[in-house]
Amino acid sequence: MIDPTRPGIDSLSPWERVGVRAGAAADVEPVRGPSPQPSPQRGEGARVRRAVHGVLFLDKPLGLSSNDALQKAKRLFRAEKAGHTGTLDPLATGLLPLCFGAATKFSQISLDADKRYRATLKLGITTTTADAEGEVLHRTEVNVTREMLQVACTQLCGEIDQVPPMHSALKRDGKPLYEYARAGIEVERAPRRVTLHSIVIAGLEDQGQDDTWTLDVHCSKGTYIRTLAEDIGKLLGCGAHLAGLRRTGSGALTLQGAVTLDQLAEMMEAERDAHLLDADALLADWPLVRLREEDAGRYLSGVRRRLPLPDMPNVRVYGPQPRAFLGSGSVAAGELIPTRLLSPLEVQGLLSTQAPQASDPEKALS
Repeated sequence: MIDPTRPGIDSLSPWERVGVRAGAAADVEPVRGPSPQPSPQRGEGARVRRAVHGVLFLDKPLGLSSNDALQKAKRLFRAEKAGHTGTLDPLATGLLPLCFGAATKFSQISLDADKRYRATLKLGITTTTADAEGEVLHRTEVNVTREMLQVACTQLCGEIDQVPPMHSALKRDGKPLYEYARAGIEVERAPRRVTLHSIVIAGLEDQGQDDTWTLDVHCSKGTYIRTLAEDIGKLLGCGAHLAGLRRTGSGALTLQGAVTLDQLAEMMEAERDAHLLDADALLADWPLVRLREEDAGRYLSGVRRRLPLPDMPNVRVYGPQPRAFLGSGSVAAGELIPTRLLSPLEVQGLLSTQAPQASDPEKALS
């Protein structure tokens, strides 16, 4: 059916035509405003999913796996698509950035970023899992000073080869290592090169005890803090395990503004949505390139654009509207090269549901 109120494609700019063609290909109208309200729910607990785009800083609770936390948040937002940006063990709490909709295309940025943790180190006790969930293997009297602990931490800083623990999600022949461990089987694991940028002693957990210390760890991705705790215990000669862990940062992201699942559950939907950052939140510290309408439409179709810009390995790219986020790219030899692109419908969805927390980028390269 022809809608006489809808402008013909010839009257639209190249930038607008991209959205119209995407809508026609999918046999749907392009999204030009907020998503329609769901129909009345049928049956107890029935929930209608919707397109949600953005990044949520979740403060993961103790006892839940990262995927469990993700699924709970996904249900609360009624989101069609979601993913997390780095596994936190059930023992760990803290920052778990969740990506919804278009933002899932950029989750690898946070996965690859350095991490920061507040770790609780228990000296004198080793366990089967190197954390508080395992069975006790050995108990040793502790006679460790702060200076001795500092020497051990300093010795482990820098690039090191770390052997992944058996109780981990790494796979061998398609099977997680923890399944072998539960069956009493130990398999050979290749060491992995990781970087410990710094280990700062925050203090004693209990001033009356000298066996439980709090450490602030800044490390590269893939670092196992449980293995670090074991290694510190070996250097001190008394053994140790990880008694607690809280992720406090991922790249430039921190716990500031993070919310818990319990808090989200108490909110109305509009209030939950207000906690979502824009889909470009994980790229906020990348240089910004803004394109004119003609270039934006072609770039969104995957075509390189010639621009008078210096070489840059990573840039975030926008259309003519203030927050028309198109995706990521790189600049080489005067060409803007697409790397990860949003679909036209995703771009229109972002424009209709922009989160208020994200700052409007002003200083753009073009």
